[in-house]
Amino acid sequence: MSGTPVGGSIAELIDQLPFGDSPLPAPDQWPQSLRTAVDIVSHSPMPMLLLWGPQLCQLYNDGFAHLVGSNHPRAFGQPVDLIWPQLKDFTDPIYQAVLQGEVRTYIEQGFTLPRDDGTAEVWLDLTYSPIRDENGVVAGILVTAIEANERRRVTAELQRRSEASAKAQLDTEERLQLALEATNGVGTWDWDIREDLFQADARFARLHGVDPNLAGKMPIGEYLKAVHPDDRGKVARSINACVHSDGEYANEYRLLRPDGEVRWVFARGRSHNDHHGRPIRFVGASIDITERRAAEKTLLRLNETLEERVAERTEALAEANRRLQTEMQERERAEDALRHAQKMEAVGQLTGGIAHDFNNMLTGIIGSLDLIQRYISAGRSHDIGRFIEAAVSSAHRAAALTHRLLAFSRRQSLDRKRLDPNHLVHSLEELFSRTKGEHIELKIRLASDTWPVNTDANQLENALLNLVINARDAMPEGGEIRIETSNCTLGTRPDGAETIKPGDYVRLSVCDNGAGMTPAIRAKAFDPFFTTKPIGQGTGLGLSMIYGFAQQSGGHVSLDSEPGQGTCVHLYLPRHNEQPESRPPVLAPQGAPLAKQGESVMVVEDDPAVRMLVLNVLDELGYHALPAADAKTALPLLESSLRIDLLVTDVGLPGLNGRQLAEIARQHRPRLKVLFMTGYAEKAAERHTFLAEGMDMVTKPFSIDLLANKIREMINQPAPDGGFAA
Repeated sequence: MSGTPVGGSIAELIDQLPFGDSPLPAPDQWPQSLRTAVDIVSHSPMPMLLLWGPQLCQLYNDGFAHLVGSNHPRAFGQPVDLIWPQLKDFTDPIYQAVLQGEVRTYIEQGFTLPRDDGTAEVWLDLTYSPIRDENGVVAGILVTAIEANERRRVTAELQRRSEASAKAQLDTEERLQLALEATNGVGTWDWDIREDLFQADARFARLHGVDPNLAGKMPIGEYLKAVHPDDRGKVARSINACVHSDGEYANEYRLLRPDGEVRWVFARGRSHNDHHGRPIRFVGASIDITERRAAEKTLLRLNETLEERVAERTEALAEANRRLQTEMQERERAEDALRHAQKMEAVGQLTGGIAHDFNNMLTGIIGSLDLIQRYISAGRSHDIGRFIEAAVSSAHRAAALTHRLLAFSRRQSLDRKRLDPNHLVHSLEELFSRTKGEHIELKIRLASDTWPVNTDANQLENALLNLVINARDAMPEGGEIRIETSNCTLGTRPDGAETIKPGDYVRLSVCDNGAGMTPAIRAKAFDPFFTTKPIGQGTGLGLSMIYGFAQQSGGHVSLDSEPGQGTCVHLYLPRHNEQPESRPPVLAPQGAPLAKQGESVMVVEDDPAVRMLVLNVLDELGYHALPAADAKTALPLLESSLRIDLLVTDVGLPGLNGRQLAEIARQHRPRLKVLFMTGYAEKAAERHTFLAEGMDMVTKPFSIDLLANKIREMINQPAPDGGFAA
């Protein structure tokens, strides 16, 4: 059997072991106690087997693999009873005892083991020792094995030849010595009990401090003198017990050499009696087990200090973990501080841009109104027309700014409808042509089979017009603008599209061959209030509004641009698969939409100025108006028998909001039609989910004409149940 360390081989077996087929976990999940035990086994010069875990899975070195025979490498990593079921009667009591913390040793235990060409009888000296885990609990068993076939053969040869002639015994001596040397033997002996003459070979005599020339003439006591004083009494008692019982002798003891060296010896012998039953001879042989005892001592020491070493390593790991957690906390604090700084910078940029533009617009409104008051007081009312126009213009610009802010934040109210993108682009072609200027060529390339989309037509028109204006401004010396449509199916998300889902989309592209953008400008292109235009020539909300509109529509917008190569903005809108509505809308009559006899409208608005405006419009149109500042005031009127043809309500009311008020009102008036007004309401941003049948919405600020026509249109529409409201 090989005695060479095989640390590399067991490592290779562990690396190659399919842990999915073994009850053992993967090596990176092993406890430190298992790692230590495997390290001991892999570097042991003698055959060693480690049984680990509840199922006692096998891990062994090359020396033990020789004993496993044809079951190797199948046995590696597998439960011991799965591989060796025929040994259960012998091993089960041993495992039970060792798992309770006991040690078991067996000398020359016989086994029938599988080999490639059949089976072989193998005799082994075995030691079973417990291995404890980090908690001091026995988690495994360490088995050391020494093959005793040769020793047993030698012993049998001695016993057979002890009764032969002296000449035959001498002829065998040389061969026996060679065999002992091959098996690390100490020597053989033959004690004539009646004459007290202890005959031994030369090596045995020298190890016991006896002159080899006198080896056959000395009593046994001379040999016992070399036995370690602490073991001498035990050895004498064991020999005496064997001689008087005609039994076998097996013992381990220490020899104390004259130079102070201590050697461990394992001796095995047998007593022979004459025909009267009196002991006459005691023969046997010994082997040197010093190396084995040293290995066992090392293992015992490692086992005894395992808990301490595991505790030290655990503490080191805990300290490292504490340092890592501290570093991670510091990093999180630094990242939080950075995010806060970035957020404050973005908020500062946003509020600064809003303040700049709104202050300009409010100056136009407030200044114009102030001058109007002064001119009227001075009797110059015929000169106030230009100031009224300036105030109205500034107010419209302020309204457009709020709409763009809501679009950027994806909070604008979208009136989604099915539309044909090609038809929409064709309808805007004349506007694009007037906008681009004569120095720029417009090319429109529309795919013939473009899918319909579901989006807000007005917002899409604004987005495309903004993109055409941006393309025009990028080409002051002239160039080309291309507007294209195409179908595309996205299996993966475009660059920067974190939220867009794979699916069918229509891509609307606006491209120019102008100045293009640097990477730094391209990275900020969608930021609010970021613009490369001179002060006063742009709010910086155009692209950010388009980005918000695309996101709110369930799509995405991407930007391709290189300096000197131009820019392409691609707007992705989801394909609309539903069929268009077959019922044509009911249009309001042209001209002034006056009320019919007896028609009544309830107005619920918490802002006094807005409420006054709406009531004034209704009064001029001839409607009977029922005002209320909140839902609490409106509900008694809605629950009464008064005629109400239309409910006009703000969405953001205090207490019950406008949508909740409408739901309660329809419990009493199921056919009541409702017109919502909103400046901003997060839940009303998606009209198709917010509005039920018989409901519509106008967005503040609105014109008087738009409100008047919408009221007439709503009253003319069929009631929700198919009839007309009374």
